Amino acid sequence: MAYTTTDDPSAHFQVITWTGNTSAPRSFTNDGNSDLQPDIVWAKNRTTAGTDHELYNSTMGTGTDENLQPNNSNGKGTGTTYGQLTSFDTDGFTVNAGGTNDDKFNENNSNFVAWQWKVGGGTTATNTTGNGIDSTVQANTTAGVSLVFYTGNGTQSGQTVGHGLGAVPKMIISKDRDATSNVATWRVYHEEIGNTKYLSLDSDAAEGTFNDWDNTTPTSSVYSVGGSGGYTPTNTNNTEYIALVFAEVQGFSKFGKYSGNYQTSTPYNGPFVHCGFQPAFVMIKRTDSANDWIIFDHKRDEDQGGNVCNPYIEANTSIAETNNFYTGVDMLSNGFKVRGYDGNANANGTYVYMAFAEHPFVTSTGVPNTAR
Repeated sequence: MAYTTTDDPSAHFQVITWTGNTSAPRSFTNDGNSDLQPDIVWAKNRTTAGTDHELYNSTMGTGTDENLQPNNSNGKGTGTTYGQLTSFDTDGFTVNAGGTNDDKFNENNSNFVAWQWKVGGGTTATNTTGNGIDSTVQANTTAGVSLVFYTGNGTQSGQTVGHGLGAVPKMIISKDRDATSNVATWRVYHEEIGNTKYLSLDSDAAEGTFNDWDNTTPTSSVYSVGGSGGYTPTNTNNTEYIALVFAEVQGFSKFGKYSGNYQTSTPYNGPFVHCGFQPAFVMIKRTDSANDWIIFDHKRDEDQGGNVCNPYIEANTSIAETNNFYTGVDMLSNGFKVRGYDGNANANGTYVYMAFAEHPFVTSTGVPNTAR
């Protein structure tokens, strides 16, 4: 049987970097093997501290009112006087300048990164498989990624939402789009912490216990929403929600956990995490202690050569990119190896991760890819 059905991950996920020059409008073109018209664009200024993350998607659209910021609990349309995404293009996207500067996308001489996923090409469908709640979904079942939109009904249990993947989600990232609910933070389900726990994407907090997911594991068609005691983080009445839903696809994506070993001596041999592919993107979060979400990718360290990726971006803060010798990962042909002893990636603790491929370890024809 073939190891992967996704020989070219660049058809579904790509990373792009650029240096700002203040010109507007400005278009960015991907350089992967396949063209990728993104449906999710998550961008960050790497150079200037105090600049928020910006997340756009093709269902909500572009412009001044449709961005979300993963590092805070604000509603959509926050901070867009400093540049906006204006179109999802055939192989990239276009941005426009805004206000007095463009620190979101094109500040002069600042470095930027964007992570992009292809979902459904902007095509949505009404999903009625949920119990009590209908959803609007665009899905890429080949890559195991969907965008889900629904209106909460305030019921604290027994409510489910259709996600359109036809496979059991491993990770769900949910947000109240207008920040009007009684719990407006980004709530994260990860299979490895279970259905009674949650993480907050905009916080460094350890895992919490609450019935965001109605203490119920997702199925191949729906996931559960709810709350208790008057708090409904995923189902406040008349509140508009977005969820990024991810199922695992062999050779393309991996969602798992590892235990750190706190290696303080060179070569800082932390744990090896098998993914079945050479990663293009890895996001890590410690679950048993307050530590940041950190993101590594293969583009931001290309100029250093080799496999070691030291520069990381904190998903839950607005600080600039961090680059140090005691926090890093080796991007290897079949997974990643953690280096260092920083609490964000390799203390004596438990960590969860999400990873997407640059190359599968073995192609659909059974041919191993060449290690970098």
